[in-house]
Amino acid sequence: MQLISKAKNWAKSLKRDIVALWLAARDPRVSWHAKAVAGAVAAYALSPIDLIPDFIPILGYLDDLLIVPLGIMLAIRLVPAEVMNELRTEAARRIERPSSRVGLIFILAVWLICIIFLALALRKLARPAAIGTYE
Repeated sequence: MQLISKAKNWAKSLKRDIVALWLAARDPRVSWHAKAVAGAVAAYALSPIDLIPDFIPILGYLDDLLIVPLGIMLAIRLVPAEVMNELRTEAARRIERPSSRVGLIFILAVWLICIIFLALALRKLARPAAIGTYE
């Protein structure tokens, strides 16, 4: 039971830190490169869809269990500690969780690009080679 309790606390702290990073991306006290990383991590984490859908075995949860926490850790290191503490306090007080249209648009764009490349590759494979030509 203690392991479950620790996991729940870790999940709560991750949710709070995501909102704090979302706030950090808009805070004037944070440097531009820290804003960029914090904004990218928050946009991805708050996006309603994942880059790798959860129904794909093993890989589907890889972003939730590995990529997002590592991104959060990197972004937190870039934001000044006193600013991050203030933002965590503010994030804990917030009732409503923000959503990210930018993250949604980015992930949809990545999926669209992958589908286009796949369609082009399949089209090239399906095209019969002309007799007497070398490709």
